[in-house]
Amino acid sequence: MMDAGVSITIDTAEVDRLLVRLGPVLDFDGAELMDIVGAVGESQTRRRITDEKTAPDGTPWKANRAGTPILQQTGRNLLDSVAYRASADEAEWGASWEYAHVHQEGATIEPTTAKALRFTGPGGETFFAQKVTVPARPFVGLSADNLAELGDVVTDFLRSLREEAGR
Repeated sequence: MMDAGVSITIDTAEVDRLLVRLGPVLDFDGAELMDIVGAVGESQTRRRITDEKTAPDGTPWKANRAGTPILQQTGRNLLDSVAYRASADEAEWGASWEYAHVHQEGATIEPTTAKALRFTGPGGETFFAQKVTVPARPFVGLSADNLAELGDVVTDFLRSLREEAGR
């Protein structure tokens, strides 16, 4: 037989209202954010090639012999191949052109089937070389400014979620 007891009543109305407000945050799908991050990363890489002409660490790229725009001499192969892909968990970007790695990392090119490499200059003259060293001109990566820009993008995105949750 129980003569004494304790009864607890919990009013969950406030918790329910809070859960409704937090819904957009609790149901967060990272795909939209990662898509934005990927697009910004791609844009940063394109700017580095077309305007900045520096490695992500701020080192200026070595000029080319022809004095033409660096990493754009052979048309738009490299620039046109810059792209990103994103999922709910990650975003990545880079260049898919078959020679992109040569520019990113540098390379020494030597003839494989001939005695010398053959090049045609801008005036139509022909040059021969036993080997050519292409200096590294890193174009994929994150500078301090790039990181700050991406931080702002993420902050703005999360702020918009918070504001949506506050409605």
